[in-house]
Amino acid sequence: MWLQMRMFLLVALLFGILYGVVTGVGTYLGHGNAYFYLALAFVFLGIQYLIGPAIVSWTMKIRWVSEKEAPELYRMVAEEARKANLPMPKVGVSQLAKAPPNAFAFGRTHRDGRVCVTPAILRLLNRDELRAVIGHEISHIKHRDMMVITLLSAIPMIMYWLAWSLMFRGALGDRRGSGGYGVLIGLGAFLLYFITNLLVLYGSRIREYYADEGSVRLGNRPHHLATALYKLVYGNARVRKEDLKEIEGIKAFFVSDPSKAYTELRELSQVDLDMSGTIDQNELQALRSKAIKLGLGDRMMEAFSTHPNMLKRIKHLSSLG
Repeated sequence: MWLQMRMFLLVALLFGILYGVVTGVGTYLGHGNAYFYLALAFVFLGIQYLIGPAIVSWTMKIRWVSEKEAPELYRMVAEEARKANLPMPKVGVSQLAKAPPNAFAFGRTHRDGRVCVTPAILRLLNRDELRAVIGHEISHIKHRDMMVITLLSAIPMIMYWLAWSLMFRGALGDRRGSGGYGVLIGLGAFLLYFITNLLVLYGSRIREYYADEGSVRLGNRPHHLATALYKLVYGNARVRKEDLKEIEGIKAFFVSDPSKAYTELRELSQVDLDMSGTIDQNELQALRSKAIKLGLGDRMMEAFSTHPNMLKRIKHLSSLG
């Protein structure tokens, strides 16, 4: 409930900022052309929303599989979807030769859900760990996370267009927009563009925590998901940076951010007490009452990320027993 409340407050804050800025700019200019940017942003996002699944499928070279082709994976997705009261999603496997171990879900609606994995994650995780990850992805579909984040992403876009027009182009139809107070308002819009971007990233991190909780509510054990995330960090840390460039644009869809894996290795030594390469139930329970240590650089890095810091995320799982 606390995660839901935070998300509700965040949405209210972002749309409050949007309403205040667009109304203020429209009033200042003496006409309603500022609302043109509001409409234009949602048109662009509508197009992105419609073609987004095709772009993800093309980028990751997804091959959709049947139960006959991938029986265990298909049944696992079917069982998690059934527990979440969702229609059966499409099941896909990435054909990228050097794709890092990961999983992701996307789709416009519950009936358009798609759950995909890379071959590397199938080799890396055992059955319980993979099921916990699938539960996480099914929860993203259930929570309509693609739609929520796409909608929120309109707000920084509008702030950027307003700032650029007011400061440099005067494109809102009033020459006052290119100088004087227009420049000051434009600078303020640029500041709000930066702030709203950070707020959208914060919303994305809330959705990851919420999907983790969703996996546990579907009956998956927290230490299985914690171990899966732990293994993914190590697996992704072995991937060359050059190989990550191919998937840079869609890493926000992944269950873990592969570009952060190398920096998270050191932190996770605080969790795996027996250095077994897994996080068992006792280790996760021990983390529940333990204060974790994050440096300033780690905290700043998290603020600019779509995914929570992995150590914080696993500690959150420790509270879900």
